[in-house]
Amino acid sequence: MNAPLRTREIDAASTLRLFALFHCNLAFSSIEEEQRGEVIRRCYWPLLELAQKHGPIGLEATGFTLEEIAARDPDWIARTHALIASGRIELIGSGYAQIIGPLVPARVTEENLKLGNQVYDRLLGARPTLALVNEQAYSAGLVGLYLDAGYRAIAMDWDNPGANHPAWPAETRHLPQRAVGSDGRDIGLLWTSTVAFQKLQRFAHGDIALDDYLDYLRERGGPDERVLCVYASDAEIFDFRPGRYRTEEIVSGESEWARLEQAFAAMEQALVAPSAALALSSNTNANRKLHLETPACPVPVKKQRKYNLSRWAVTGRDDIAINAACQRIYESLVATDAGDAAWKELCYLWSSDFRTHITEKRWAAFAERLKKVDQSTTSPLRGGRSAQRSGWGDGGDASNTVPPPEPASPVRPPRKGEVVDRHIDIVTPTLTARLDRRRGLAIESLSFGGAPLIGGLPHGHFDDIALQADWYTGDCVFEAPGEHKVTDLEWCDAEIWQDTNGDTLVAARIETPKGPIEKTLRFSHQEPRVDFDLTFDWDDWGKGSLRLGHFTLLPDAFDWTKLSLTTHNGGKESETFPLKDATVDHGAPVSFLVSCSHGIGMTEGWAEIGDRTTGIRVEVDRATAPLLGLLTHRLSGGSLFCQLALSALELDETRKPCDFVKATRRFRFGVRKAAL
Repeated sequence: MNAPLRTREIDAASTLRLFALFHCNLAFSSIEEEQRGEVIRRCYWPLLELAQKHGPIGLEATGFTLEEIAARDPDWIARTHALIASGRIELIGSGYAQIIGPLVPARVTEENLKLGNQVYDRLLGARPTLALVNEQAYSAGLVGLYLDAGYRAIAMDWDNPGANHPAWPAETRHLPQRAVGSDGRDIGLLWTSTVAFQKLQRFAHGDIALDDYLDYLRERGGPDERVLCVYASDAEIFDFRPGRYRTEEIVSGESEWARLEQAFAAMEQALVAPSAALALSSNTNANRKLHLETPACPVPVKKQRKYNLSRWAVTGRDDIAINAACQRIYESLVATDAGDAAWKELCYLWSSDFRTHITEKRWAAFAERLKKVDQSTTSPLRGGRSAQRSGWGDGGDASNTVPPPEPASPVRPPRKGEVVDRHIDIVTPTLTARLDRRRGLAIESLSFGGAPLIGGLPHGHFDDIALQADWYTGDCVFEAPGEHKVTDLEWCDAEIWQDTNGDTLVAARIETPKGPIEKTLRFSHQEPRVDFDLTFDWDDWGKGSLRLGHFTLLPDAFDWTKLSLTTHNGGKESETFPLKDATVDHGAPVSFLVSCSHGIGMTEGWAEIGDRTTGIRVEVDRATAPLLGLLTHRLSGGSLFCQLALSALELDETRKPCDFVKATRRFRFGVRKAAL
């Protein structure tokens, strides 16, 4: 039997401290509801035994998970309550449900954290002060929400923030730090480690020997004080297989929890409670105030690059549609000043697990439940407040009301005038635009007074061969692996008319190999803005990416050195990302399997790009479709390429084409002059 690890037996033993936390989630996407009792028995009870023998150990669970356990096994709740009181377990918080904060409005995260705290108090008699960021999807906007909910620290994966901040001192990853939020406040920060938790998993699963695992820990030591999180992942993968991956090994005869006991016995003398690790800060490189986000990686997420914001926004079975339904419910709850029960239901419905590897059986039950709530809570909003908030609905015609849950094509008025020329020139008191019928009504130039700000860049504008194609504004592009692109950049017949407000509308129908796309562009008479209303009558969406808008900045219109992007990624306050010298490509594929790398949540429905005097504001009607923002920004050959696309669909391993509602798809967004 291997000798226990003692800090004196490894290099710099007295300086290395270890902590661990186990994530308990009975909403785990690939676990059926009838298996939850087995998970409690095979995974959660052994976790308590591990903590009793070798704690302190962190236990993180949502309020929903604790309620599910309480209904099935109240003795587990009582035992956990006692272990928390004795200090063998530290309760780590996350909220009522596992929600991706950078994808939902701030109020939702506020309610989620509040409801979670209520469950922690009621069932466990404890209020956690350390939170594990849900799915390790972090944004600066979340910091203030955690602070206001009573948390003094968060745990966040090191790998992606660290990779995007090469100037950070090497010791940064080994010490507690502070994360700076978009409101200027900062919160305590403990790093988790993907490699470290996977090492422990491999030992528990029998892939590596205990000596090899302990050697790995010894190598993490150093001459100065250090802290390492040895585990911050699922509890449900030991002596149980959730069935998420075909590569999962069969549970062998040897108990994996028994192997974990060996490991924790070996490192027991170096083990501290997670929150105690925050006190290990005598090193000069500790407690530095850090901005984890960057323009290239505005929302860091756990583990490898396949995990990015698109995973819960526009992939899955039908993420874009179910997120739109949740947005409609949210707007209704805000409008009606709803109580805790309604917010709890919404938090449950916005849980990340319904957006990844959800089983067919659970998906069917979830979809039915979501439809009922959507239909019962949002009917007063049809065509009303939500439309006005986003800038739609001012004209009062049928094409500009908030759509019902089953999106339908906008109702077009009788033809007012056919356009026969290639270009359509639009002039209103607030803007000037030129559209190209040969390119599906793409915007060649758009001015809100003065020089054009966005439009098209012709073939050959850039010297870089990667940028030598034509670039457009207002177009739609669908791409799937091994297939030709499907776009709306085709000749089209167009109609033009004015409504009673004096707005100019242009409409066209573009036939594509996947089905028709109908476009209506509204050019405002009263304010400097253009609204897009698109419908896709496609039977087969398949596996690929669909990106819309492609708002392309005209380089001569901006001061590149002062350019920045501003938006909300789940916080109350907006976040601003300076773009000077930044190379950004959120839409770059990670692999053949994952079609984009990063994104912005636009959780309050807008993003602005501009310098200090000139800018554009892109707005999205999230109740119709909460599109994901993808920014590209790079200097090339003495010119600037800067474009904001809106993603309606991306590809990753969670994508299983399945309609939440079988209907024509509708997307509404707009662009206006930014009020800088």
